[in-house]
Order: sequence, then structure tokens, then C-alpha cells
Amino acid sequence: MPFETVGELEMYFELKGDPADVPVVHISGSGNDLRRVDPGLLPLNDSFHVLHFDQRGLGQTASPDGQWEMADYAKDAAGLIRSIGWERCHVVGTSFGGMVAQHLAIAYPELVDRLVLNCTSPGGSHPSFPLHTLEQLDLESRIEMRLGLFDNRWDPGADDPIPGLGKIYDLMIAAYRTEQPSEARDNYLRQLDARSRHDTTRRLGEIESPTLVCAGEFDDLAPPLHGQVIADEVANATMKRFDGGHLFLLQDPTAWQTIVSFLSGDFGG
Repeated sequence: MPFETVGELEMYFELKGDPADVPVVHISGSGNDLRRVDPGLLPLNDSFHVLHFDQRGLGQTASPDGQWEMADYAKDAAGLIRSIGWERCHVVGTSFGGMVAQHLAIAYPELVDRLVLNCTSPGGSHPSFPLHTLEQLDLESRIEMRLGLFDNRWDPGADDPIPGLGKIYDLMIAAYRTEQPSEARDNYLRQLDARSRHDTTRRLGEIESPTLVCAGEFDDLAPPLHGQVIADEVANATMKRFDGGHLFLLQDPTAWQTIVSFLSGDFGG
């Protein structure tokens, strides 16, 4: 099994795509576990050599003691990139992973070539919705709140409750209703706690990488305005909006095409 020791942390990772291709690291969202979301299905793998990994406390990666901070997640990612022998790579961060990617690009600019930030926020005065506040609700209420945040067009009575998701919607609901082991849930809450303190607003100008900021038009979890704040502060950034919500990568077929084009250097702006 592909594990790498990064500092004192044992991290689980998978490499997909052709090793001869340009290296890309994908940093995924809150609660993501590579055992539940097959990284082999990500379109990035068709064009790049892609590093996917479980973040601290999630999936098969270890759970270090103490309070976790966003800087820890960036340090983990940087250490893993170096441990597998990459000197520099493109970085794609999605949702919580986009927050980690901001910290990574600020603290470790020597590692980051091109940067893609999907459905994310800079924190501070423009935070993503405080997901930790939902944990006091009962399960069904949490599910309803999340679905409305994911896409503000959500209509549970419609044939396609979240436009563009199709059968993925039913799989999502089933996953939400599947009880997680107590340790996994505790670690997810620790991640949300770190997320609640995310704030790069005063340091976005330090990002040197050519950057593509992507947002879904109907996203209430990380609204497009928050992506525009990032794009306005990063010197070499472009903002793109897509037909979807927080899950626009699954809703709008042009999204991954745009990202691949940007990372390949064929992006027209």
C-alpha cells in the first residue's frame, strides 16, 4: 500500500496517470476519503501524473495529537510532495483543499507552478459557510442545509433536485445517511475546527503562481464573490464561473476542460 512518512505523520496516497506527464497534486475537500471517492475517475489523470492523498485524520492517513491548523495541512502537502521526489508541480485545490492550496502557495512558493482554486474562499471577511455550526443539528436537517448550500436551486421535489447531478444526487444522499465510525467523525470535526480559522486575506498578494479561480454560479457554500476576492488579490489570477453550485465540477462538463487547458498552458483567459 502506498504510504509515506512525512515528519511524524504516516500519509496514504495514490499516484494516477502517466509518470512521464507533468506532475499535479490534487487536494480534496472536507471529509474526503480515497476509499469512498475513487481518485482514478478524476479527469486530471488523463492528462497529468496526479498525486491524490488522504489529509490528516481522514481515510488511511494518521491522526496526530493536538489542535490542527490550516498551516499543518499545507505543511503535510508540502512534505508529501517532497517525499515522493517532486521538486515542483501544479496544484489543484477543491473546496477545503482550495483553502489548503492557498496556504501551500503562500508558504511554499518554490513547490507550486500553476495553481487552481475550485469553489473555495479566502476566509476572514469572506469565509465559506461555517460547516461546524451544522453539527448541532439532527442528521436530516444537516443534509437539507448542505444540499441548499451546495446549490441554491435545490428542489427536493424535482426530477433532478440539483440540476446536472442526476444519479450522483442519490449516491450523495445515501453516503450522508451512512453512519461513520466515531473516530472518523471526530477527525472530521477537527478538520472543520481548523477550517473555521482559515484566513489568507492579508497574504493573497504573496501568491506568485499563475492562478485560475473557479466558482459555481449557484454555490452558497463558497459563493462566487469569494472567489472573485481571491482573483482580485492574486497578481496573476483569472476568475471563471461555471454552470453549477459547489459541485460544478460534476455539473458543468466545461469545467475540467478549462482546468486542464489552464494547467497545460493553452488557456486563453
